[in-house]
Amino acid sequence: MADSMVSSFWGPVTSTTELCEKNYAHSTYIAEFYNTMSNIPCIILALFGLITALRQRFEKRFSVLHISNMTLAIGSMIFHATLQHVLQQSDETPMVWEMLLYLYVLYSPDWHYRSTMPTFLFLYGLTFAILHSFFRIGVGFKVHYVGLCLLCVPRMYKYYIQTRDVAAKKLAKLFVATITLGTLCWFSDRFFCAKISSWYVNPQGHAWWHVLMGLNSYFANAFLMFCRAQQLGWNPKVAHFLGFLPYVKIQKPKKQE
Repeated sequence: MADSMVSSFWGPVTSTTELCEKNYAHSTYIAEFYNTMSNIPCIILALFGLITALRQRFEKRFSVLHISNMTLAIGSMIFHATLQHVLQQSDETPMVWEMLLYLYVLYSPDWHYRSTMPTFLFLYGLTFAILHSFFRIGVGFKVHYVGLCLLCVPRMYKYYIQTRDVAAKKLAKLFVATITLGTLCWFSDRFFCAKISSWYVNPQGHAWWHVLMGLNSYFANAFLMFCRAQQLGWNPKVAHFLGFLPYVKIQKPKKQE
């Protein structure tokens, strides 16, 4: 939310997107304080997921997926801290790349031409990054991103109905719950900003979107890791770190260790 009276380290706001948070309210170096700091839980969850994937020697695709989640959160921090159009791509381009990775992880087990799919997705992501760096794509970007998300839904649902494990199904349900709550927070912050700005306390809907989407990505990754481990015969189980954070624990056959 713009405020021409505040001083800022980064200069005037040039991004095509602004959220319902007063700019530079807490620091001259951070444009949107809550929207910036709310990405930290996302980074921590992605780091934990990466460590879990590496320690248990999951396929590299899952390590890359967790790194992608981390990269997106860091890019989001950079964008919300500066609100500069030149840095807006550090948030939006990783969002698209992340969805392309999800499409690969979801559909690659049934893809007969192993090199075709990753090559196409790589070229698609590269083309998008180049075009997005030159053109200010506002609503078109959001429609494009939602379209990529919707392409993931049929396969996620297929994995859900094929899974018999109750704990794994709970991961999928947590995935749906967090994206639903996160979307409500995003819509409230985006379309009811004028009303929210008159409240004594701003609920920081976009910051909660970041936290919930960090959880959403983590639950999605854990569910997909479980499903893939089942496909490979690795006897997956859902365990809990410190008694509450779910993660996938596997037991590979001795010949695969």
